[in-house]
Amino acid sequence: MTKLYFFDTYAFFEIIEKNPKYLIYTQSPFVTSKLNLFELYYNLLREGQEKLALELLDSYFPYALDFDKGILMYAAQLKFVHIKKKLSMTDCIGYVMAKKLGIPFLTGDKEFIPFENVEFVPRS
Repeated sequence: MTKLYFFDTYAFFEIIEKNPKYLIYTQSPFVTSKLNLFELYYNLLREGQEKLALELLDSYFPYALDFDKGILMYAAQLKFVHIKKKLSMTDCIGYVMAKKLGIPFLTGDKEFIPFENVEFVPRS
């Protein structure tokens, strides 16, 4: 059985940029949050890639999960406890969602290296 991952926005961009270290994850089942898709779509628009932004939004939207009040609270507490790390709201919510689901949080964000339940894969 293939391992299920939570894809951070960072992971999506590494896959789009064809980072060889992320190649194995292109065949993995995944989930993400609607906030991660917002970041992906927004950043692609900002880069002038409107067509790709829409294609990926359509493709990935069925795998985007919502979050409840408990996730929101735990993510805010995580961000507060690690205030010096300057973790983004989206990253905190995604990490907490992954942890609640019991699946690895796939990212290349260095701030998450010491956290449990993280699959850290840096840029090439």
